[in-house]
Amino acid sequence: MTSGATRQVLQALHAGVGYGTTTTYGELARASGAFVGADGVLGARAVGTMMAANPIPLIVACHRVLAADGLGGFGGGLAAKRWLLELEGALPPTLDFSGA
Repeated sequence: MTSGATRQVLQALHAGVGYGTTTTYGELARASGAFVGADGVLGARAVGTMMAANPIPLIVACHRVLAADGLGGFGGGLAAKRWLLELEGALPPTLDFSGA
């Protein structure tokens, strides 16, 4: 069972971030409408926490949600997140095949 805010975020992710595209935690918070506080602060961290708690990351494509300044985190590790994004064409392939 998900909370109302989690449901809003997951629906925004499903509807707005398709194969081969990415968004940031802040953009997803804004798109969901779930985390705009009275002071105007967006809930990028709350969205990140929701993505980190995702029990089915290949179904709920949380790998498509990035930090504003880079890849951000991923439960399967950053190498897996990068690989999935490269597979989808959302990131150019790297020349470093060491997995780092």
